[in-house]
Amino acid sequence: MGQPYEIVLVKKTEPPPNVEGSDWYRYEISQGSNIIHGCRAGSLGAVTTAVEEMVEQLNERRLGKRGRVNLVPTPKKNPEQKS
Repeated sequence: MGQPYEIVLVKKTEPPPNVEGSDWYRYEISQGSNIIHGCRAGSLGAVTTAVEEMVEQLNERRLGKRGRVNLVPTPKKNPEQKS
């Protein structure tokens, strides 16, 4: 099924160009040789939690949705109709 997504790093960085603020973090998520780079504002704890949630969601998507059932209601018979 391939390798799962994993957090490689969450590191304090400069804000992106033309963006204000001082609490910016750069993150990397990997899946084998594939790397996702991103930046996010917030505290280290908040950014780490957000990236952990992203990784969890990416892995759930990769494995397919579990525990969901597509229920299709069956038509009810009308008591006035004869079989």
